[in-house]
Amino acid sequence: MDKLRTFIKESWHEITKEVTWPKFSELQSSATLVLVASVIFALVVGAIDFLIDNGLKLLYSSF
Repeated sequence: MDKLRTFIKESWHEITKEVTWPKFSELQSSATLVLVASVIFALVVGAIDFLIDNGLKLLYSSF
């Protein structure tokens, strides 16, 4: 139990005193970047899925 208490105390000290947290504006810009990248990635994957689906339908309907 002593090890757990020491771990929690040291973790709390590190989180509150040692870690430098980013400013809110930096968090917003990072979140915006992640959102835009996710949307672009989803559109690319959706387009590839659409092309493969229609290509296979066209291929299978020709037989």
